[in-house]
Amino acid sequence: MIHFDPQQIKRVSAIAAALLFLTASFAIGTWYGYAHRPSVEKVLNVAGQKPPPPLSAVDFTLFWEAWSRLEDKYVDKEKIDREKLVFGAIQGLAKSLGDPYTEFLPPAETKQFQEDIKGSFSGIGAEIGIRKGILTVIAPLKNTPAERAGIKAGDKIIKINDEVSVDMALDEAVRKIRGPKGTEVRLTILRNSSDKTREFKIIRDTIRVQILETEEKPDGVFVIKLHHFTEGAAFEFRKAVQEFFASDSKRVVLDLRNNPGGFLTVSVDIASWFIAPGEVVARERFADGSEDLYRSSGYRLLEKTPTVVLVNEGSASASEIVAGALRDLRGIKLVGMKTFGKGSVQEVIQLPKDSSLKVTVAKWLTPKGEEINGKGLEPDIKVELPKDKELGQEEDPVLEKGIEVVKGL
Repeated sequence: MIHFDPQQIKRVSAIAAALLFLTASFAIGTWYGYAHRPSVEKVLNVAGQKPPPPLSAVDFTLFWEAWSRLEDKYVDKEKIDREKLVFGAIQGLAKSLGDPYTEFLPPAETKQFQEDIKGSFSGIGAEIGIRKGILTVIAPLKNTPAERAGIKAGDKIIKINDEVSVDMALDEAVRKIRGPKGTEVRLTILRNSSDKTREFKIIRDTIRVQILETEEKPDGVFVIKLHHFTEGAAFEFRKAVQEFFASDSKRVVLDLRNNPGGFLTVSVDIASWFIAPGEVVARERFADGSEDLYRSSGYRLLEKTPTVVLVNEGSASASEIVAGALRDLRGIKLVGMKTFGKGSVQEVIQLPKDSSLKVTVAKWLTPKGEEINGKGLEPDIKVELPKDKELGQEEDPVLEKGIEVVKGL
């Protein structure tokens, strides 16, 4: 028979209790530490969690906390797409700057943007932007579904199909308006001349941007209607200048109405036909106050030609550069309505996964230093269009006034 010393039993019991306590404490500590570990560690299998060294001072705790809570709490876990979470986060990052032209473009939107620059895409044929927080038509393009449906520069797009456009990102709105050829999109429009909205049903088509039209008018007036500053516009304008000199015309009306802009280099090239070599056509001002100056190539064949420029609320970007340069350097009169006021420069940065980032890096100023962005250019001779009636197809008070002014020069 084995006898146990009571003191021994007490010692063994104490050791066992201590071991049990330590094990329990370790288990509780491990559980507590795991449950309260940094949120970034809870989001498993995500590469690049740590910010790059230059941003190491930025506290990303809130970001990772929100991400981990979404993954932990969202009811349809199988619908969580981490790539979309990343894209959405970057889109929000760009949108927080409050600049409608700074935006992150996921792969589909990047492809769409590349098609835009080439001048051929499927949609309704209207350039849109954000003005005072409202989705606004900058200009319907010539001979497109938007123009044929009656869409006008300055129209406010309140709804796209049944979706309200308030707070909608510009690229998202463009994507919703675009679509396959032959399909319909419904736009609910508020026009300045009315306090009631109107719905337009537009059938999408393949859009090929018409660059330029010319027309000889009586009394030696030659009209050059420039629709867009796309890649081919400089070559087309050169042909228009040749046409002008081959005609009996002596005066030029340069019509930039409803021209939403395009390439800066093209606008400088076109302005060079009117301006002496070396003159500053446009100034590009960066965040640090430094400036790049864009100077005339000095083709100057139209330097002495009496000219007026027609503008309206659909004249934007490169159109405003040309109009501002001709006014500042040649004293050429602007006839029509105040321009749109899109005078900023975007740089497109290619990112991984076929995405891109469009960033406003500078603002444009006229040769005399007038800022265009958000302000626009006031016409020297304002022509108000009647608000109480639609103009007939042959009626064009702005062109008529432009011809009257140029004939007096």
